[in-house]
Amino acid sequence: MERAQEQASTGGPDGPATRPGETGTALELLVHGVGGTTPQEMLNDPRTVRITGDHTAAVFRRADDVDAEHSPDGRRRDGPVPEAYVWCNLTSGNGTRALWLLLLPFMVVNLAHWMRPTAHGRRRTVRLYGLLMRLAGLTLTVLLVAAACEVALDLAAWQCAGTAACADSHSWLGFLSPTVSDGGWWSAPGRRLALAAVVPTALTVLLWYLSRRTWSDYESQQPIERAPEPEGEGGPTALGRPGFWYGRRLVARLRAAHTAAGLITVAAAVGSAAARHDRRPGGPAVLGTLGPMLEAALVACAVAVVWVVCRRGRSERRLDRTLDERFVRRLPLAALVLLVLSLLYAGWDRPGWTSEGRLPGDTTFGAIALVQGLLVVVLGVVAYVLHRTDPDRRAVLRGLGGPAVAMLACALGGVMSGGVSQRVSDWLDGTGASIDGPPVLLTWQASVIPPLLVVLLGLFGWLAHRAWQLARAERVAVALDYPDEAQDRARTRRIAYTRAMASLTDRGPRVVAVTSGVTLLLGAGALVGALVTDETPGEAAQGTYPVLHGAAETAQALGSWLIGLGFILFVTWGRRAYKDAAARRTIGILWDVGTFWPRASHPFAPPCYAERAVPDLTWRMATWTRATGGRLVISGHSQGSVLAAAAAWQLAPSARKRVALLTYGSPLERLYGRWFPAHFGPDALGSLHRDVDCWRNLYRLTDPIGGPMRLPGAEVDHAPLMDPLAYGRTALLPLPAPILGHSDYQADPAFAEERRTLLARLRPTAPDAPGGETSEAPDVPSPRHEPEPPAA
Repeated sequence: MERAQEQASTGGPDGPATRPGETGTALELLVHGVGGTTPQEMLNDPRTVRITGDHTAAVFRRADDVDAEHSPDGRRRDGPVPEAYVWCNLTSGNGTRALWLLLLPFMVVNLAHWMRPTAHGRRRTVRLYGLLMRLAGLTLTVLLVAAACEVALDLAAWQCAGTAACADSHSWLGFLSPTVSDGGWWSAPGRRLALAAVVPTALTVLLWYLSRRTWSDYESQQPIERAPEPEGEGGPTALGRPGFWYGRRLVARLRAAHTAAGLITVAAAVGSAAARHDRRPGGPAVLGTLGPMLEAALVACAVAVVWVVCRRGRSERRLDRTLDERFVRRLPLAALVLLVLSLLYAGWDRPGWTSEGRLPGDTTFGAIALVQGLLVVVLGVVAYVLHRTDPDRRAVLRGLGGPAVAMLACALGGVMSGGVSQRVSDWLDGTGASIDGPPVLLTWQASVIPPLLVVLLGLFGWLAHRAWQLARAERVAVALDYPDEAQDRARTRRIAYTRAMASLTDRGPRVVAVTSGVTLLLGAGALVGALVTDETPGEAAQGTYPVLHGAAETAQALGSWLIGLGFILFVTWGRRAYKDAAARRTIGILWDVGTFWPRASHPFAPPCYAERAVPDLTWRMATWTRATGGRLVISGHSQGSVLAAAAAWQLAPSARKRVALLTYGSPLERLYGRWFPAHFGPDALGSLHRDVDCWRNLYRLTDPIGGPMRLPGAEVDHAPLMDPLAYGRTALLPLPAPILGHSDYQADPAFAEERRTLLARLRPTAPDAPGGETSEAPDVPSPRHEPEPPAA
């Protein structure tokens, strides 16, 4: 049995004993969508066998189909041999996935990197777009570490431990307080800061560790070896390039730069406070000299970090296996040395040094906010230029989707930073009487949340009104779709409402545009207000009109409460996801959509599961068609259709012509084609249709995710499937048929019919000779086969 299984998977060392292509063997490779499922559900059989793969991602068959290629009754099969590729554990595996919630802003900015418009002949502008996105990602790392420094260094070690009333109410800070510890060794301000620096340093190390571990698991999965493309050759999409799904070098380089940036941020926060004290007249001459030298070294290291981020982008035209060892190892080491020197410098004994007021957090957070705003504006200009070069009427926001999403990533990072700082400040000093609290800018940023929510509520109201209008119009369409049925007003309303709600997905770009634009304006206003007044909004509005003063105080209080509530919900959600597999799977749906793309802008983003899934699918299709010469249909639902398309692009042209593509509930054009026009635009999807043997796409009007491909002159799209299958009770469906929406496409008779049509069009070929020139992949060792337990 084991021998038969090995031959079924690889064709054996000398090829299969029989020619499955001649016996009509066909394979259907099923790829599930977001949220995941079990192989038993996908194959509709409680007895499944793992053909190849591991516990993270694997291909399964029914136990009865393990040796289907060599079965003597292969001609009498009613359909193809089904295989299920299960990849859900790539995004919702063990409990450590809950830590990925901390990486949400990084994931969003990395998503924005891939939203650039289509452009031909604008290589330098495209590189500038990627460079600006990498710099925006770097500012988010600095912002997160700076927020940790604000909490640990400023609020806890500097303000609370330096204030007798605050330190008395928190006994765990007693040994840092000059009054409580009676001038203990750790009570010196510099030593307090040096000890508190452990917190942001540990955060930076944690981010490095998560990125390093996932880099070993995901970015190290090699795609099929292919000949390098000519430097000047450019296809309609980069997803077909040999090195697209192998970003190992860039991620390692960016990881080193971002780790060094985090360590430098901590070193600057500790060292700058001591240097500011040493610049006062009468200080020790030695320390007055060491301070500027240390600051100059930190500036030089920061310049090196920015240079490393700007120096190089992705290598996609070939498999780039080299690593920049000098930067990957030496840059973080140099930053770590500077951090240790800063801790020693700050811990030096300085008689008469006391902690008063705040650390210069307003300057730090103000500079970060200013740089992020400028980057978003320049990104918008670059994206507009690219869009004008090659206009795409279906692209969201006329090519400005990337800058808009990058703005949301920066805003999300600011909200998380302000939320942590505000909550810790309230916890340390609930009365607000003993310490100054977080920087004024963070209070201003929290105060703009209520007006932003008012705008969002207005948007949701507009969407609700639009859905009501669409539902009224759809009632007529529903009646026309079921002309022979006795109309039931309640049934018609439900179907029409479902269709209307599904159509709201196409209004998403307008919501993102308004939210991003308002966020940019309010953020600029908060920055100007904090710099001009150097007071909180409530204090700055004193003496003005009573209405204005009341609105400012209300916005400040409500913003602080909302940002605290959001932080509590965020922590609660992460804690639940760590313990509850079901909640972790729900979060995994978010990662299914957000982590499809490689980590091109931020190395601390959640890992790209497609760098494992796409090579898995490519290897499986290439080795099976090579060994058997049989017909293969790759069948993808929802996000699985995106993986199927990406895997088909990675095949060699000869193997691609042996494959048929069946997609259903697919967001390839509706979401990916509009939001990522450079990679899934009309030219890219049109080339995919020409390259594969045949392609059919199924969708429903009630599906909020899937949609048509809209390829002119190509018969890819099936007419919209009826949903529900029957309006009323019938002989075949005596009970009311459900409205399926995005699920259960295989329950529709059109699914089996289209699959039969695709298989009939495919022509079986003879298996490739071992070692022949037509082989697309080298022989691989025979996989192990482990039975899976039946479904509960």
